[in-house]
Amino acid sequence: MRLIVRVSRRAYSQNLTEKIVQQYSVGLAKGKKVRAGDYVSIKPAHCMSHDNSWPVALKFMNLGAKEVKDPRQIVNTLDHDIQNRSEKNLTKYRNIENFAHKHGIDFYPAGRGIGHQIMVEEGYAFPLNMTVASDSHSNTYGGVGALGTPVVRTDAAAIWATGQTWWQIPPVAQVELRGKLHESVSGKDIIVALCGFFNKDQVLNHAIEFTGEAIEHLPVDFRLTIANMTTEWGALSGLFPVDNTLINFYKNRLNIVGPNHPRINEETIRQLEEKSQVLKADPDAQYAKKLVVDLSTLTHYVSGPNSVKVSNTVQDLARENIKINKAYLVSCTNARLSDLEAAANVICPTGDLAKVNKVADGVEFYFAAASSEIEKEANEKGIWQALLASGAKPLPSGCGPCIGLGSGLLEPGEVGISATNRNFKGRMGSKDALAYLASPAVVASSAVLGRIGSPAEVWGIKDVESEGLVAKELPVSGSEAEAATPAAEATAKVDMLEGFPEQIIGELVLCDADNVNTDGIYPGKYTYQDDVPREKMAEVCMENYDGEFQSKAKAGDILVSGFNFGTGSSREQAATSLLAKGINLVVAGSFSNTFSRNSINNALLTLEIPNLVSKLRANFSSADKELTRRTGWFLKWDVSQAKVFVTEGSPEGPVLLEQKVGELGKNLQEIIVEGGLEGWVKAQL
Repeated sequence: MRLIVRVSRRAYSQNLTEKIVQQYSVGLAKGKKVRAGDYVSIKPAHCMSHDNSWPVALKFMNLGAKEVKDPRQIVNTLDHDIQNRSEKNLTKYRNIENFAHKHGIDFYPAGRGIGHQIMVEEGYAFPLNMTVASDSHSNTYGGVGALGTPVVRTDAAAIWATGQTWWQIPPVAQVELRGKLHESVSGKDIIVALCGFFNKDQVLNHAIEFTGEAIEHLPVDFRLTIANMTTEWGALSGLFPVDNTLINFYKNRLNIVGPNHPRINEETIRQLEEKSQVLKADPDAQYAKKLVVDLSTLTHYVSGPNSVKVSNTVQDLARENIKINKAYLVSCTNARLSDLEAAANVICPTGDLAKVNKVADGVEFYFAAASSEIEKEANEKGIWQALLASGAKPLPSGCGPCIGLGSGLLEPGEVGISATNRNFKGRMGSKDALAYLASPAVVASSAVLGRIGSPAEVWGIKDVESEGLVAKELPVSGSEAEAATPAAEATAKVDMLEGFPEQIIGELVLCDADNVNTDGIYPGKYTYQDDVPREKMAEVCMENYDGEFQSKAKAGDILVSGFNFGTGSSREQAATSLLAKGINLVVAGSFSNTFSRNSINNALLTLEIPNLVSKLRANFSSADKELTRRTGWFLKWDVSQAKVFVTEGSPEGPVLLEQKVGELGKNLQEIIVEGGLEGWVKAQL
């Protein structure tokens, strides 16, 4: 018996993510309402790049661009490797600064702060705008109600040259926060718990919208931390709503930035108050999935070692007596004023520096502010002095140990606990070290205790034990495959570029595996050989995944694989080698975001159809260990109708699956026709 899947359609309202994208999309057909799955061209409010600004500038110049399209759109910051005083690095920094000054780009030098913090402090990432950066922690901007998402360097160069790039609107997950946090439990505890509890890729490549009664009680600093680490949770963005707490945050910032700031002033705040009443999720907005967490059941959580998918309560780890060698309070995640203050409250709870708790013998505690503004405030409030009095070691305002650069990195055999965002093996130093993630209060407590422990232990009071985290995934109406679309558009034809094929047809070749990485697609030994001919690229394509792929797959086939296809390194050859093989379309349950961007940027089309993957797996057993299989099933993508049909035996055979997919807009068709984003930019210039 064959299962035939047909997707029902319903009238489509928009969530907040879709509404913001609607505002920043260009070239939409008249009356078009964007929805999850659609490919759109976007003109973001701002685009930030940091130490990678010079590689972006080189791409920009190689495109033949002479002038930045809109200098007010671009922001350059220096933050990652600022402790590196080598002539090579200083030359790169001078090149970035000179380029910025030449083109009238806003530039922030080393020491001013971490780029993401600057984007918030200086109002570039502003509520209800869309701001991108060539850095994976652009999600941070969602903490102030801005849709922040990362782009790759080619995208950044395209924005510099033309003002725009492309984006596929991801499925949107709703995360409802209920209850109220216990005292001293923070935003970091929330996101560490979420990463550890929902650790089966539930939100991989999703946009997240945080909702719920608990949000009004969450300070903006907590929201920024949570949004920042939605990256580690696997999401492409993490968006908080605009509420009175956020608006008051900006009113208070007027006392810091003054009355004449170009982006944060009485008029922009007044406009925000008006706009927030209109630009919000529709009451019947639909989501791909819904997760619910009761914050009142939460205690301090610690992630690791060496994985954000593993988290335990600090009480459980305290009982294990895990000795530490280093502690870190740095980064764009947790080095804001409230974070430094939380650590200082552990170090010096009475405010009397004569009674400060000292860092334990054998432990090094490093700290830095996320920006020079924060460091100045911390000094004025005595917070900086308290941390220094404990024996903690200050670092300049930058990324430093978080990215494995500069002083104080983990040595082989050491254990570290950090308020940063990533504890990947080897990221903060030696691959033979262990790294844990925790809130600033827990990091400071551990530095004082010499082992992983809680603030309550330092203060000598009864600890707040977890009541048992209450978190669950709720069923929602519809699904990613069933995302509704406006009734008026249900049968509307996609606006087609003249000469672009209205249909793409091919036999499905199944590579039945999840997490097929870029080394499997294109061997690493060829990655840095710039003279590999196209024929050789085709020959070695997928060889590390399956040596028989070469003989089984043919030009014109459509490759279909499992979930998180293209994970791993960011090498563009993973996409271009498939094109060299003659494969112009890849279908998967889901893709690594970097692979997706590299694919479109190089004119390789991709479709996410999890239903198809499930159906193939139900029909073709993997017991025979055949890694690459010709299925005899054919896929027809009707681009003009944004529909996919899967048939058996031939393109005209019986229909096994029929499904609506995201629209490939005319602007994206232009990119494909021009051979990718670089070709499109050159054509525009």
